[in-house]
Amino acid sequence: MANTKTSNLTKGGIYTALSLLFIYLSNILPTNKFFILIIVSCIIPISILTTSLKNSVTIYIATSLLSLLLLGIKLNVLSYIIFFGSYGFIKYYIERMNKLPLEILLKLVFANICAVIIYFLYTLLFIDVMNLKFPIYIFVIVLEIIFLFYDYALTLFISYVSKHYLKKLK
Repeated sequence: MANTKTSNLTKGGIYTALSLLFIYLSNILPTNKFFILIIVSCIIPISILTTSLKNSVTIYIATSLLSLLLLGIKLNVLSYIIFFGSYGFIKYYIERMNKLPLEILLKLVFANICAVIIYFLYTLLFIDVMNLKFPIYIFVIVLEIIFLFYDYALTLFISYVSKHYLKKLK
């Protein structure tokens, strides 16, 4: 199938609908909320591979706006908008540098900035229930380690999809 405007529009609608479905599931299911957001974060890289960067930005914006309109201001929606949805674009641009140490540093900086923004929005909009009983630097280190595992898993996923399914999805 050719990468025509109609094809990109159709895929964009499917990717947006899937993203909304997973964000909605992360809202109603009692557990695995962030695991479902990790699944949603795989959709933007797939859309970059199968459509175009411009179309992927449209998918991200549509998903973000529809999530806010349909679900309201919730932690999972804000997490998608600030981090999980946008990370596919950040990863795409950073990895084009082909300098692994710099890539890791820039990704960690982005993850830390997003974590701080999400934390401050959460404490501003919701009740502050996060009373950390241990030093903040331990929390940051654990968060960065989890992020590095997430980034590696996302890289493996993108490679797998590129190798096995890209021709079928295009």
